[in-house]
Amino acid sequence: MRTAHSPDAKQALGTDGSVGARGPRYAGVQIALHWLIALGILGLLAVGFYMVGLPKGLPVKATIINLHKSLGLTVFLLVLLRIVALAAYNRPPLPPMRAWQRAAARITQGLLYVAMIVMPLAGYLGSSFNRFGTRFWGIPLPKWGWDDPHLRKLFFGIHEVAAYVLIALIVLHVAGALKHQWIDRDNLLARMWP
Repeated sequence: MRTAHSPDAKQALGTDGSVGARGPRYAGVQIALHWLIALGILGLLAVGFYMVGLPKGLPVKATIINLHKSLGLTVFLLVLLRIVALAAYNRPPLPPMRAWQRAAARITQGLLYVAMIVMPLAGYLGSSFNRFGTRFWGIPLPKWGWDDPHLRKLFFGIHEVAAYVLIALIVLHVAGALKHQWIDRDNLLARMWP
């Protein structure tokens, strides 16, 4: 197991091997994936809330929905890569904190991953029970269902609930990071800052 003091800590933590003011950091690939996923999710949430308010039959609505589906599946693939990166590289050690704070951080991060997996899968399954299906950047993907309004409503309902849960978890995640940065002043944010 790699640690901050092992010979391969540079690879595991993405640092230059020194222990400077920034301290141990995530690997570069983890940092890049984190911020790409974060930007993608914020964009998807904005597009998602915008498109549901558009009137039916509006010609641009289909284009926006297909863009949302393609971006959503792209972010889903990035999340899967991030999970692989988490398995390949150790996380840098957390600064000293109370046990409940450590547990809250782990639970919030775990639930973020659950939401980032459930939301796109539910959206894809909802689209599979729709006559339009899903196109991934113009390429039709297999439909795993038939045109069924009840199942479509079920999966799109899960997709919507997951979006609200994800928003709440993002708020908790950002609030925790800012608390550590500005109140605790433990430089936790430097572990993931580009």
